[in-house]
Amino acid sequence: MIWVDGELRPWAAATVHVLSHSVQRGSLVFDYMSVHETPQGAAIFRLEPHLERFFHSCALMGLPVGASIDTLRAAVCATVRANPGARAVKISAYFASIEIDVVPIDTHVTIAIAAYDPKADISDRLPRPSPPKPQFLKLWIEKETANRREDIVSPQAKVSANYASPMTAKARARASGYDEILLVDEDGFLAEGPTTNLFLVDAKGELLTPAAAKVLHGVTRSSILELAKAEGIPCRETQLLPEALLGAAEAFLTGTSAGVWPIESVDGNELGEICPGPISTRLRDRFRRATCGEDPEFVHWLTLVGD
Repeated sequence: MIWVDGELRPWAAATVHVLSHSVQRGSLVFDYMSVHETPQGAAIFRLEPHLERFFHSCALMGLPVGASIDTLRAAVCATVRANPGARAVKISAYFASIEIDVVPIDTHVTIAIAAYDPKADISDRLPRPSPPKPQFLKLWIEKETANRREDIVSPQAKVSANYASPMTAKARARASGYDEILLVDEDGFLAEGPTTNLFLVDAKGELLTPAAAKVLHGVTRSSILELAKAEGIPCRETQLLPEALLGAAEAFLTGTSAGVWPIESVDGNELGEICPGPISTRLRDRFRRATCGEDPEFVHWLTLVGD
């Protein structure tokens, strides 16, 4: 069941016309969050920051959302309750109307919320199996700077149009034997993956991540920054050239689907002495405990959906 503008509809009935503005112009804004089983029941990880980012993305793209954050908070929980076993939630805002011009005449923004198990409800329905997720990443640094241009669309906006260039770049990298790509900004500094943020550990043991101005403000990213502080790991946001990653002692990507995803090689060169490295392992394990309600210090990150 998918929540659409205040009502739950069957999965197959949650549709949009092929000529809608969201499809033809790439104007759909979304956010994606995870659902976890905890000792107290199903819980959504960091619901509030995800909804705040959703509203911020809509504002950046000029989508006038009529619903309040309180309404959508309740709607997300209701959608998860209506879909037992859900492991993910995707909330979308889009112009469902059929439009001719770039600027839509009908400015009603439809809100849709889907709660589902990505594997059972999507991957298992595909005509051929999706590529298995590797335990450790073979990463390619995408050298084409045009794939991340903040003067075209802000990297802070989770809008569908922002994923077109990374899609083609990642397809090329996969064809060459890599699992994932890392984008660089227009100045040649490391930015982010198509759906992930980057962290690396330098030779001094300091955890570094690209500056917030040039990347999506990932909720998992902010969680790792807080967990690193709790663990006493020195951490800093800064501009990073590709050479910093190539010479790192260890590195990992973060994201709602990825969690903490260790990188074993970059551009075909092995990274560090062991994968995952000790800091990656500490943060990966603590992040897992936090998402499952097993870390008392961060239990406030979970929103129980109730019965």
